[in-house]
Amino acid sequence: MISTDLARSLRESGLHWAPVSGDVFQLAPGSGAGEDGELEGDLFTVSDMTIEAHVYPTGTILGFNGTTEWALDSVALEDALWLPREDQLRDRLQSTFRGLDRIEAPHGIEYRVRVERAGGEHVYVSDDPAEAYALALLDLIRASA
Repeated sequence: MISTDLARSLRESGLHWAPVSGDVFQLAPGSGAGEDGELEGDLFTVSDMTIEAHVYPTGTILGFNGTTEWALDSVALEDALWLPREDQLRDRLQSTFRGLDRIEAPHGIEYRVRVERAGGEHVYVSDDPAEAYALALLDLIRASA
């Protein structure tokens, strides 16, 4: 799973999120959602049974059904920070994606995501494959802006 800081950077760079069942999110720091921000940092999963995305003309609301969180009925999409999964990040790289390599490095296993853009191959390295994908996507979004 990617870090909150990297998720925030992706969001600030313009990564759009249309919630579907299985997506993981946190309450965005400073959103004021929840009671005195005590739920910030907790992970939530969109699910048709517990947390459902409701799309209205005014925006998307994540509704908490049943007794999942007694202090929280719903959260505006802009108050939620999406933590995309590895497969979602890879899909967003689209045709630029060239490969994921697992390398035994002196300090342990590292993952290298290779993407092709601007006529050359770029490599993004992390000890977590999702983080490597996220770094590649962040750079791709920033380069296309």
